[in-house]
Amino acid sequence: MKKEDIRRKIKARKTLLSDEEKMSAAERVFSILEQTADFMLADRILMYHSLPDELSTLSFIKKWHDRKHFYLPRVNGVNLEILPYDESRLALGSFHIEEPTGTDTSSIDDMEMIVVPAVAYDRTGNRVGRGKGYYDRLLAGSRARKIGVGYDFQLVDMIDADPHDVRVDVVITESRHYIIK
Repeated sequence: MKKEDIRRKIKARKTLLSDEEKMSAAERVFSILEQTADFMLADRILMYHSLPDELSTLSFIKKWHDRKHFYLPRVNGVNLEILPYDESRLALGSFHIEEPTGTDTSSIDDMEMIVVPAVAYDRTGNRVGRGKGYYDRLLAGSRARKIGVGYDFQLVDMIDADPHDVRVDVVITESRHYIIK
């Protein structure tokens, strides 16, 4: 399926979710994630600060931020910078996403695990983002374990991937946990 068709289909499906369904799905997905060896062993984790239409990361970050070192991306031109998570140092940034402020950027090479947002994933680790390529540029060459999280309906049969697209290593949804070989 073409990426634009997937984006349109998933966006329409997300509008049907109630607040309770969104909260329940996030709890289930992150409950699965926190039981994985990847999460248990990782100390430096790049998360994303969720948008209203994305699986919410907020409760998960608050739950674990005292025991793990979380980082968030910040848009800088056409690239993403990585900064430590500090709830008191968030400001509304590009695309109306709360982003960290400051100058203490970190390298993608320092991350042990990356929770990668996407519009959709397939069972081979391909992902469809929002179309700007920020995460593909950030993840290119990263050796960190890349974990995709989403609603069950965000897992599609097949994505027409481009050569520059970076795959995830694991996909976790409300009822599925795929480890990509």
